Amino acid sequence: MPRRRSEDKRRRILEAASRVFARRGYFTARVADIAKRAGVADGTIYLYFRNKEDILVSLFDEVMSEHIAAGRQEVATLAAAPEQLRAIAAHHLRLLGENEDLAVVFQVELRQSTKFLERFTGSWFGDYLDLLTGVIELGQRQGTIRPDLSARLAAKAFYGMLDEMVTSWILGRKDYDLGQLATPLVELFLHGALAPKPTKRRGGQ
Repeated sequence: MPRRRSEDKRRRILEAASRVFARRGYFTARVADIAKRAGVADGTIYLYFRNKEDILVSLFDEVMSEHIAAGRQEVATLAAAPEQLRAIAAHHLRLLGENEDLAVVFQVELRQSTKFLERFTGSWFGDYLDLLTGVIELGQRQGTIRPDLSARLAAKAFYGMLDEMVTSWILGRKDYDLGQLATPLVELFLHGALAPKPTKRRGGQ
């Protein structure tokens, strides 16, 4: 029970940090603001985290590690690469579309610091690209994705599409379900924007 209470308090601090960073901005937010939002004493924060930067790092690491783990579990139940891409896209878009504060922190606050970008690019981002690259390579073997493409390049392009959809949602009206964009996004990725060629009729008709 004490361990469970400790884990709950730690998660409550991270959820509070997400709200504070999104509303006040990482650089102007204070640890005291996070403590107040979480309903704990200022000193309690330091029982779980070294400083404000450690809170942000932990928030990213835990959210993304859970997302990647869930993605691996989900794709393991699907046989076709397009279905796997759709599952990953839906999970990614729902994760951020259902938590605007978290989306703002991911899409805005992270990008204001080169140090943070370098850290996360070298950690969870590599794992995420590995997951996507594996799905792309599966599609190439199955014949649903062009075999002459660089799987790593295609994985980065797919992630870029997801990333841009979330950014546009944040900057826009947010009056639509972000998760519903998963299917059209995967269709665009797999088939492009070219219209299908008309089928020629027999007899010149």
